[in-house]
Amino acid sequence: MQLAQNQISDFLSRKNIDFSARTYFVHAMSFMALGLFSSLLIGSILNTLGAKLGIPLFSETLWPIAKQMTGPAIGVAIAFALKAPPLVLFSVTTAGAAGAALGGPVGAYIAAVAATECGKLVANETKIDILVTPAVTVIVGVAVGSLVGPSVAAVMKGLGDVVMYATQLQPLLMGMIVAVLMGMALTLPISSAAIAIMLSLNGLAAGAATVGCCAQMVGFAVMSFRENRWAGVVAQGLGTSMLQMPNIVKNHKVWLPPIITSAILGPVATLVFQMENTPLGAGMGTSGFVGQIQSFIALDAAGWQSGEIYFSILLLHLVLPAVITLFLAEVLRKIGWIKPGDLKLHLTSK
Repeated sequence: MQLAQNQISDFLSRKNIDFSARTYFVHAMSFMALGLFSSLLIGSILNTLGAKLGIPLFSETLWPIAKQMTGPAIGVAIAFALKAPPLVLFSVTTAGAAGAALGGPVGAYIAAVAATECGKLVANETKIDILVTPAVTVIVGVAVGSLVGPSVAAVMKGLGDVVMYATQLQPLLMGMIVAVLMGMALTLPISSAAIAIMLSLNGLAAGAATVGCCAQMVGFAVMSFRENRWAGVVAQGLGTSMLQMPNIVKNHKVWLPPIITSAILGPVATLVFQMENTPLGAGMGTSGFVGQIQSFIALDAAGWQSGEIYFSILLLHLVLPAVITLFLAEVLRKIGWIKPGDLKLHLTSK
């Protein structure tokens, strides 16, 4: 029995298969978000630019293709994350497309993971690998996508609808909860963007989520300025606040200012400004200014004036997160909860 277990363990290790939550819900999901960014999200941004500037190539040609390629992009991204060999990597495009067609982004994710791991199991194991590996990968992906994709997508959409409906009914409480949880998800080594898209988060809930994410990114950027200077502002403010996770593990109190700021600004976004966003921007914060671009798209569609949009985005996504977080951080520095060097990042290889 022990010998058989060791043989299975050795085989899985040789195939680069690791059955763990970190592999599938952290690593693979993070790459899933990259696939979404490279297809659906960039297509949405260029579609908006095309419509505003009168560029048919963006709005009429590129945008429909980008939407159609979302599933294949997710599939390839996940297969790459799971270290798939070439035949599996290329074949997962079909699995991702099938999963997306039947179950949306969630269906693409599940189909791609199943197809990749099964494809890896048989890859390079037969003399007709050129036939066996793609066949297994495609069949498993399409079968899994057909079986579970629609049901899982319906469940995720239902959860998203509950969150959005609850936010409309209780904008104070839910604005606070959504902002805090989505902001924390952005800083944790999971993909807040993938979560927002899976839940189809939009409207007021998406607006609160965006503010919470901005509080984390802008907040950490300004409160760590004395340690990391402008390189830290760019890396965290336009990149990701996930860079602070090692420091949070060392001293969890450094996380309090951005979290409290999220809790303050979430209800402000829902009650006072009634900010909205799209699923594509809800979990992005200020990363590449995607959250702000998508906010503009959502608010413009809701009939807001351009001046109102720019003012609200500037205030809630940049100015208030910076000011409130910096104030709270200084208070914690004075009482000794945050010490010099607690927020230092190692941004170079030196």
